[in-house]
Amino acid sequence: MVVGLQRSGVAAANLLARKGASVVVTDMKPASELEGSIRELDPSVRLALGGHPEGLIEGAELVVMSPGVPSDIAPVSLAREAGVEIIGELELAWRVFDGEQTPFYAVTGTNGKSTTVSLLALMMELSGSKCLLGGNIGRPLARDAATGVSVDCVVAEVSSFQLETIVRFHAQGAAVLNVTPDHLDRYPSMDGYMATKAEITKNQRAGDTLVLNADDPGCASLLDRHIKDIAGREIFYFSRTKEVRGCFIKNDELYLNMGGSDDGPLMSSRSIRIEGVHNLENAMAASVLAKTAGCTKDAIVQALKEFAGLEHRLEFVRELDGVRFFNDSKGTNVDAALKSLEGFGDHEVVLIAGGRDKDSDFSPLKEMVENKCSAVVLIGEAAPLIETAITGTLKVVHADRMKDAVRMAFELAQSGDAVVLSPACASFDMFRDFEDRGMKFKEAVGALC
Repeated sequence: MVVGLQRSGVAAANLLARKGASVVVTDMKPASELEGSIRELDPSVRLALGGHPEGLIEGAELVVMSPGVPSDIAPVSLAREAGVEIIGELELAWRVFDGEQTPFYAVTGTNGKSTTVSLLALMMELSGSKCLLGGNIGRPLARDAATGVSVDCVVAEVSSFQLETIVRFHAQGAAVLNVTPDHLDRYPSMDGYMATKAEITKNQRAGDTLVLNADDPGCASLLDRHIKDIAGREIFYFSRTKEVRGCFIKNDELYLNMGGSDDGPLMSSRSIRIEGVHNLENAMAASVLAKTAGCTKDAIVQALKEFAGLEHRLEFVRELDGVRFFNDSKGTNVDAALKSLEGFGDHEVVLIAGGRDKDSDFSPLKEMVENKCSAVVLIGEAAPLIETAITGTLKVVHADRMKDAVRMAFELAQSGDAVVLSPACASFDMFRDFEDRGMKFKEAVGALC
């Protein structure tokens, strides 16, 4: 039984069907809302849509959960009581790829995962490895596992939702970029969220590698409270503020310090193509993991100089009348918005923020927006909460539509300023997802004249 018929569910169902399993997929949405997903399914897959019918679990030998589905829904609870094995699409793909023979390099964290894994995969490829990139980045690994593709290694972006359902999943190289408040509408506490992130290290052993952010208090708490010591496992760090064993910045130079012949200056931090202080951290994390995976120094440097960044992640859109526009729609939590603003140095910013709240504390935004922003344009359900949190001398206005928000932000900006969409919220109140939100922003910016 596959629970949830979005991208991961479709990939899992097709993989199982092609392996000869009898597969049923269940989803709370009716067939009319899932037509695109249904068209992609193997013809042998049976459907139980518009709810979870009684008796659905009877005869099931395996339940595969899609990441967005809560683990306490009725059919899953019944399966658990009946002793049926429950795993996620990530675990399924790892088993089919035979993850003990094909090395997996996995990255988790509240922010920065997609950029880091994309950089890491590029470093692997430039070093001559046939590398598969997938996971939470939007490419389910089960989809590639179903094709029988042969690869040297797998680079996986891994979310906390995916880590809830791993059993044997083993990451030979794992990185935790940061752990800041997010998804607190799903987890009972920040500690519960941290404990789930720590699961990425669950099956590590001697000879494996763990990479942590030395500047992040969440990573320190994770290591102290939730990550067990493993004899023979190496732990490396990355830092923007101090010298560490791993990778750090000193006098605008990126340094490696990993006990190898390549230790020393790697390159100027100013030569890294992607912008923003958070991307310096992502670059360092990718560099450390790449080095432990055997990538050459030249490949790492080349990737950092060439990689232009990902869409919706502090993406430069255009400049008009001296005002630059940046799309950071993937900034779906407070810490992401803070890091985005921090990267603008002395430039004045008009911030567009707001959306669906995830039980977030918006108060940390106040000091940053007062220091960096000349005005804030708020949208979505969380607009009143954010305004209360940042109330002061700053000009704050509201907009009902993205088109209006962009126009108002442009009117408030002066030549030399930046207009930045970094919502600090989820998108589902007004948009299909963060990508849809980012596209609507870019369309509105493109329409300005």
